[in-house]
Order: sequence, then C-alpha cells, then structure tokens
Amino acid sequence: MIKRTSQDIRRLNRFEVLRRVYAGPGAMSRQDIATATGLSFATVANLTAELLEAGVLVEAGHEDSSGGRPRARLAVNAERGALIGVDIAETSVHAELFDLALEVRHSVERPLPPGDVRPSDVVDVLAGCVEELLSVSGVPRERVLGAGVSVPGMVEREGGVSSFSPYWSWHEVPLRALLDERLGLPLWLDNPLRASTVAELWFGAGREVDDLVVLTLRAGVGAGIAIDGQLYRGFTNSAGEWGHTCLALDGRLCTCGNRGCVEAYVSTRGIARTWRELAPGDERATGEDDAAVVAALARAAAEQDPTAAAVIDRTGRYLGAAVANLVNLFNPRVLVLGNQVVDLLGERLLTATYEAVTRHALPLPHRAATLRRSTVAHNAVTRGAATFALEGFLNDREVFGPVSRTRQPRERRDGRRSGSADAKA
Repeated sequence: MIKRTSQDIRRLNRFEVLRRVYAGPGAMSRQDIATATGLSFATVANLTAELLEAGVLVEAGHEDSSGGRPRARLAVNAERGALIGVDIAETSVHAELFDLALEVRHSVERPLPPGDVRPSDVVDVLAGCVEELLSVSGVPRERVLGAGVSVPGMVEREGGVSSFSPYWSWHEVPLRALLDERLGLPLWLDNPLRASTVAELWFGAGREVDDLVVLTLRAGVGAGIAIDGQLYRGFTNSAGEWGHTCLALDGRLCTCGNRGCVEAYVSTRGIARTWRELAPGDERATGEDDAAVVAALARAAAEQDPTAAAVIDRTGRYLGAAVANLVNLFNPRVLVLGNQVVDLLGERLLTATYEAVTRHALPLPHRAATLRRSTVAHNAVTRGAATFALEGFLNDREVFGPVSRTRQPRERRDGRRSGSADAKA
C-alpha cells in the first residue's frame, strides 16, 4: 500500500476539486463542488481559497441560497496563463497551445525526417513548433506555465529521459535536458499511453469511474491504466506496454524485436500488413505511410469493398482477443478505445472487437466492463501532455506553498462513481 504524505493528500484533493470544476456544465458553487467530490465543505473552502489566490479560479457571479447569503460561483480562469502539449509521433510532431481552461488556441504539426530520427532532429522540430505557437498566438513566453511532451516508448519521468524508443535507435536520451536548452520552459515528459489516460481522467471517462483502461491505437499501441482514480505507472514508469504482449506465438515481427506482439496486428502498420496479406497486389494497400493506407482501407470499406471489410473484421478479432486479456487481468469498469485507428475504422472495428471480447473474456469481469470510444476533444495525447504541465503547476510550492497544519487532510469519497450505459464489453 502506498503511503501518502499530507502534501500528497492535499495535492490529490486540489486536482479533484479542479477536475470537478472542469467537468461542470458551468461555474460551480463551493457546495456543488463538495457534493461532486465527496469532500467536506470546509476542505473545499480551503482548497478553493488557494486556487482563487493563485488565480486559477475566479468568481463568476452568484446564486440564491434559499434565503441565506448568495453563493459565489467559481470557474476556471482561462486567462491565468497558457499550457503547451506536444505529441511526438513516429513521423511528425504535433503541438498545441491551450489556455488554462484547456481550450485549444493554436495548433501546429511538422514532419520528422524519414528513417532513424536523431534526438537533435526532434529537438529542432519541436522547438520550431513552440516558437510558431508563441509567435502566432502572441503569448509571451513568460505566460506559459509549462509544456508537457509525450515521447513514444519508455520514459524515465523524473529525469526526463527517453529510455527506449521502438521506432528509433534511442537509448537513455536526456531529452528534457536537450529541450530545456532550447525552450526555457518548465517541462514534463511522459509517453502517449499515460498522456491519453490523464486526458481521460480530467476530461473524459475518468470523470465518471475510478478504474479504467485507456487503449492507444495508432503507429504504437499500448494501454494506460487508472486504479482508484489514479494513474498506475508501475515500478519503473513502464506499466501499460500491452502492445508488446504476445498475441500470436512466433507471429509477425514487431518493432520491438519480438514476434507476435499485439502491436504487430492492430497498429496502423499491422493493419496495413493484414490488408496486403488478404489482397496481394492491391495498390491501395501499399505505401510507406501506414496511416494513409488505413485511411484508404476505411474508404474502401465504406464503398462496400468485401476485402476491406474482411480486413477490419479480422483486426477486430485480433483486438478483441487482446482486450479480453485486459478485462480478465484488471477487471476495469470502463475500457476506452481511442486515437487514430478507431477514428479511421470506426463502428465496424468496434463491433467486431465487442464480439471478440465477448467470446474471450471471463463472464464476471466481462459483465462489469463497458467499452466506449474516447470523447476527449481534439488530440487526446496533446491534451494529456498539457495536463501534465497543469498538474506540475498545481504542485508548484512557490505558487501554493507548504501544507498548513490547520488544513484538513483528504477525505475518501463514499462509494464509487457510476459509469454511463455504453456498449457492454
């Protein structure tokens, strides 16, 4: 069991209060926040006072209180500062500038060089993206509260080191130090699995349930895991490498060097290979851009091409068998499927996946689990990366100070939040 200090508890409470304000339909009173979080009114009053003093929250009018004094309504102060979220993918860098309400203000995407990309290439492209965001938006650098950067592969979070990349020959690259020399901004690094999961915790399915698994399906494949409302990282921050678990013994060669990995079958690369296997000679299934091939597959299926439909159905069977393993292993309330593959292949893929999960998962965890598409707006990875920066700002002792002896510790929420009635796994 993890032992948390009073500062840890207060930090988690601060996150929970702000998450509820983000989730609300509009400005919320302190009483509303206390009801939504399960925290006492006194605890909420202390935390909102901190957030108001730091300029994160602002008063946004008042409401009647059944004869008493009008209650102040609180909202996120969007103008308090800016946040940057960066998604380093296999072939490009996508960066977005957010206000503090986590609304996208500007976006930019630039390609990476082909082949074995060097760290210096990524640093150059990323720095160019940030400079463009600041220039186009007119936001001064000192107004940026922080930047979150998602890096594919395994990341040593505390040191900001890219320990291993499945795409490039990177080992123990001190990426945060290299970026710090160019950007001069507070930086937080992690990978897309955890970025997508944090985005769900703050802005998606994690608002409703405490135990969920978030699947990233694009050039890389993996699972972000949240237990009891908290991101599970594992001992070395490498939890969630589900894409590199074995689906087919002695199967296809994967980018990690092993054979038969889930990623070799349900990533954009894996799906393009399945199409080539089922339709040898079909020019639509060829090309170096796997995402473009999968987009062509989606168009072909929409035009009632039977082979394209068969490719999607087979991919769903692969994916469903792999998802059933997660259902059996983690017993989550919700599994969220998102990113490029789901966006392109849509409902046909999800239907085939649901059917395969039903065949392979054990009855009890299967009945408890709900599968749903991600509803996080825009790019979940950049939004999650920006949320890393938001969390880092909320942890800043210079802004929020040490925990006072008079302040109350975190209170456990009573019961669990209920999930919505989506498709059952």
